[in-house]
Amino acid sequence: MKQTIQTRRRFIGIIAAASGLAMVPLALRQARASYAPAVQPVIWRGVALGADAELRIYHPDPVIAQKLIDQSVAEVHRLEKIFSLYQEDSALSLLNRQGFINSPPADLLRLLAESQHFSQLTGGAFDPTVQPLWKLYAGHFSTAQADPDGPGIAAVTQALSLVDYSALELDPAYIRYLRPDMAMTLNGIAQGYITDRVTQLLRNAGLDRALIDMGEIQGLNKLDGAEPWKVGLADPDDPKKVFDTVEIRNQALATSGGYGTHLDTAGRFTHIFDPKTGLSQPRYRSVSVTAANATTADALSTAFSTMSLPDAEQVIKKLGVKAWFLMEDGSKVVVS
Repeated sequence: MKQTIQTRRRFIGIIAAASGLAMVPLALRQARASYAPAVQPVIWRGVALGADAELRIYHPDPVIAQKLIDQSVAEVHRLEKIFSLYQEDSALSLLNRQGFINSPPADLLRLLAESQHFSQLTGGAFDPTVQPLWKLYAGHFSTAQADPDGPGIAAVTQALSLVDYSALELDPAYIRYLRPDMAMTLNGIAQGYITDRVTQLLRNAGLDRALIDMGEIQGLNKLDGAEPWKVGLADPDDPKKVFDTVEIRNQALATSGGYGTHLDTAGRFTHIFDPKTGLSQPRYRSVSVTAANATTADALSTAFSTMSLPDAEQVIKKLGVKAWFLMEDGSKVVVS
């Protein structure tokens, strides 16, 4: 079944705005920033991996700015053909369908190696092989008169037997699952990876200032004295409002929240799965992470959603990142 329900996974938890401007959302998210008065941004809005995406590029020559936009969009489309679950001919779709893929794209190998790194770092809390759980829950709630308490224990146990990041063999010549019927989703890390690749493209072009939002946000700012980007963390009860504001300068921000997608009409089951229990209720209303790159922020915001605060704090301190946990009672815990 086509997984259109995943298109609002984490990014609705982020509203970006400029210093001194009211946080008025545009498609639940708006980005502006100050630059030299004579320079206006060239803006592109579209979709990346099913997520609303946006680029804001500041360059004194609008022709060059548009060329950089075109190159960035081409890079997004190239990577979508590798990571997308929506495109049947993508490398990831082929891997899931066959259980293996020969001569895999370098970007797929690199991202899967990164995924295994974050899986080990978080004790398995980040695990891209949770796709069988998605299929189970989505299939269950798509049937008429589905049990409102979710799939049965036996079905969850069976799906969990297919969830294991270590049962994935990576080689430059091939990628394969070590168990039949395994499958993965990269939606917990690929948007960050694409954000990083576009950011690197713009850096290599010598761009001084840009906002890259491919579902996760990266603020590029190399100008001395320029104001940082201000990013609002959305209130899960009303994503048009914010519960905190974060400044980023050459940093990335990612947010995960179960409120973004509910699998059942009652809103009890979400798209965030615990790889250890098979449950789909995250511990927190939302988790936001700032890091040096969007791949890290994306993976950690996903992993922390099912980790205890003490366990998450160990990872946060080890990597030197910062995280915002919005608790069920509405209180906020910031760990850095």
